[in-house]
Amino acid sequence: MEKKIIIVGAGLVGSLWAVYMRKAGYKVVIYERRSDIRKAEISAGKSINLALSERGWNSLKTAGIKEDIEKIAIPMSGRVMHSEEGKLTYQAYGKKDEAIYSVSRGHLNAIMMDLAEKKGNSEIHYQHQCIDADLKNGKITLKNLKTNEIFEDQADVVFAADGAYSAIRYNSMQKVDRFNFSQFYVEDGYKELLLPAGPMGEYQIEKNALHIWPRGRFMLIALPNEDGSFTCTLFMPYENHKYAFNDLDNDEKIDAFFKTVFPDFYNLMPNLIDNWHQNPLSSMSITRCYPWTIGKFALLGDSAHSTVPFYGQGMNAGFEDCFVMWELFNKHKDWNKTFKEYQEIRKPDGDALQDLSLDNYYVMRDHVADEKFLLQKKIEAKIHERHPNKWIPLYSQVSFSNIRYSDAYKQGKIQEEIMRKVMSSPTIEKNWDSKEVENQILSMIQ
Repeated sequence: MEKKIIIVGAGLVGSLWAVYMRKAGYKVVIYERRSDIRKAEISAGKSINLALSERGWNSLKTAGIKEDIEKIAIPMSGRVMHSEEGKLTYQAYGKKDEAIYSVSRGHLNAIMMDLAEKKGNSEIHYQHQCIDADLKNGKITLKNLKTNEIFEDQADVVFAADGAYSAIRYNSMQKVDRFNFSQFYVEDGYKELLLPAGPMGEYQIEKNALHIWPRGRFMLIALPNEDGSFTCTLFMPYENHKYAFNDLDNDEKIDAFFKTVFPDFYNLMPNLIDNWHQNPLSSMSITRCYPWTIGKFALLGDSAHSTVPFYGQGMNAGFEDCFVMWELFNKHKDWNKTFKEYQEIRKPDGDALQDLSLDNYYVMRDHVADEKFLLQKKIEAKIHERHPNKWIPLYSQVSFSNIRYSDAYKQGKIQEEIMRKVMSSPTIEKNWDSKEVENQILSMIQ
């Protein structure tokens, strides 16, 4: 009898895992609550653009589908900061050849579904809601949302890749004794806008960069799309601040806010108000839980460790879950052993990524335009260039390597303390590139 797996969720992670599982010789069946997004218009401005980095590329490469995704990815080699006065400051992410890549979530998901069907040879059943699960026996209960039919399906193993509000986790796992679960909402929400291409289809701002308008307690970011547009996201408190979403309750206030706070952006937006009303105000949360595997079920991606988007690692971490699970399965050839080691390895990394993402929010929001912060990053880049085996900046560890998130987080804290001491020198602005500063840093590296 053919070996069979069920995947709940046909999103990015579920689709990638289908490709992996077909390589292992499994029949793959996917159930997805939503309709097939490929039959709807894919709009760049409907969800936060994603940033593909090394971990994601490594996972796609191992699955044999990297080339399929490269054609829709736009390299971003650094950040461009926009001041209120319109001054632009550029900060490279890593070395000259290092970049993160902007991809449209909708477009990427459509391609991943195609690959799941073709290379994963998967059956994808849309508008099917998971309403219950028998964790011990690998059985799920489903409702066909088109016909209201309720039925069961069963497989050797079942993978929940159904997002932060996972039905598998909520309906079944969270009811198991000693299952730990927490959900934390940050005090800010986000709102999406679409900066259109210029009259000739050209990019109105630098194409190969992630743009940030940092304003202390809030910020606007922009990532490029293939058609010359940018998917932009405003992150801001809901309330209790001079500028807050709940206070922007009429068109006049919205217009005045952008004109005052983001004047260069405002001048590029001919239809700002219409754009504002097209996309909903959304919240952001961090979900933690454990265990990630029970019986014949395992959580992948956001269902296990959803995070806030400020390190651009949510998708990359979900893809890396697939890579780690794949490596462990090939090592053990036994799902019980694979599941046990998978959650032991990935849980600390999931927690670390969530901490990193929150920390980076404060960096992006409060510090990226600060002269002293930019100088610190310049020093770190120089030390990395001269001593690549002794110092890898935290951002490079996370985005341009496959170093475990938990190890990167620990190392980042050590580096932070070293740089705090270095930057406290009253002469650092003059001597930052000196042998003295270099030796000071090297003496503190263990």
